[in-house]
Amino acid sequence: MTTPFTHILQALYEKTGYAPRGSRTQKSAACPAHDDRQPSLSVGVTSDGIVMITCHGGPKCPTEDVMQALDLPMSALWPEQLRNPHSPKHSGDRWMPCGHDRVAEYLYRDEQGTVLYGVARCSRKGNGCQGFRQWRPDPAKRSGRRWSLYGEDGSMAVRLVPYRLPDVIAAVRETRVVMITEGEKDVEALRAHPGITATCNAMGAGKWRPDFARYFYGADVSIVADRDQAGRDHALTVVENLMPVARSIYVLQARHGKDAHDHLSAGGTIGDFLEVWAPKPYILAGVSG
Repeated sequence: MTTPFTHILQALYEKTGYAPRGSRTQKSAACPAHDDRQPSLSVGVTSDGIVMITCHGGPKCPTEDVMQALDLPMSALWPEQLRNPHSPKHSGDRWMPCGHDRVAEYLYRDEQGTVLYGVARCSRKGNGCQGFRQWRPDPAKRSGRRWSLYGEDGSMAVRLVPYRLPDVIAAVRETRVVMITEGEKDVEALRAHPGITATCNAMGAGKWRPDFARYFYGADVSIVADRDQAGRDHALTVVENLMPVARSIYVLQARHGKDAHDHLSAGGTIGDFLEVWAPKPYILAGVSG
């Protein structure tokens, strides 16, 4: 029986005229999605039989583009037993470029609620897999998404916004506290508690954008810093960005574990985070220091 690995290698040969070369489980091939004169496509297969495709050429073509150039569906990367549409674990909609199942997805929306881009979290992390991938809507793709936020010229192809922006705007307008974390998983852990509004930026620590300040004029902000150097640096960046516009800013840390998710999972509450810094404390009207 022809395996997905064999099938895709054959399709690459027929499309490009270049015979893939390499070991039994890892081959080098010409990328069919761009003019690839020096074979730059890496084609591997996992122990589960899932085919992994990575373009290392100038365009760094997404896997979807490669499969589209071969006129093959994304499901061709999976063994038959993993394509069962009735199996939620391996449904085609859970596919990620790293070859792992998608276990969570976070949608970034504009002020009107339109999806600008998304962040997907996979079932594994480590051994070269970061655990997260970003995508943007692309109706030209079979899946309806392109697994990159960057255009062909290398520039950002979407407008970046804080996570759950409509909620942030409403909370600031209603003078409710907005909690800022380092990642979406922490945001969702906080939002599971009634009345809590939380947000973050995509792509983790160090990726907070200066233009995000526009959404926090007059806001009361509590930043939950991860308990490591990257987390502290990230919190400082957010503080410096929001100092001119926010009404109050507090920096907190988890009493239990590294981050907000750890803290709440260990039985911590919203009220017992550790306050580590009050760079811009809330001043009650009519009360002087």
